[in-house]
Amino acid sequence: MNDGSERIEVEILGEVYRLRTDDRDSLNKSVKKVDETMKEIQKNTRSFAGSRVAVLAALKIAEELFQLKKDYDELLELLDENK
Repeated sequence: MNDGSERIEVEILGEVYRLRTDDRDSLNKSVKKVDETMKEIQKNTRSFAGSRVAVLAALKIAEELFQLKKDYDELLELLDENK
């Protein structure tokens, strides 16, 4: 299948994953964010259970996403008020 995507190997918390992507740079940024977040949580909680660390990392990243969305929505409201 040649749909423009490529298969690459990435490492997250010592585990290697083979992923397919059509945007290597974006995927690498995502992998870096997830890996850094998981390492930070593992260090702060002293937990080595991969699934627990993964869930806590997902929650932290989701919280950041929702905060950014809230900030973005508030900015749009301010811009609409100033028209």
